[in-house]
Amino acid sequence: MMNLHSAAAQLVTLAAEGEEHGGNHNSLNPAVTGGSAFVILLLLLWITTRFNRDR
Repeated sequence: MMNLHSAAAQLVTLAAEGEEHGGNHNSLNPAVTGGSAFVILLLLLWITTRFNRDR
């Protein structure tokens, strides 16, 4: 259990260091990223249903 505790402490330290750098890039717009992922998933769903016509 001590090993889990030290790993958690290291993760907390790493997360605290990440706050200093911001973490988000200026070009990453959440609406565009989410919309793109949604369109890609819909495209994959459409492709899957085209290949599975027997059901």
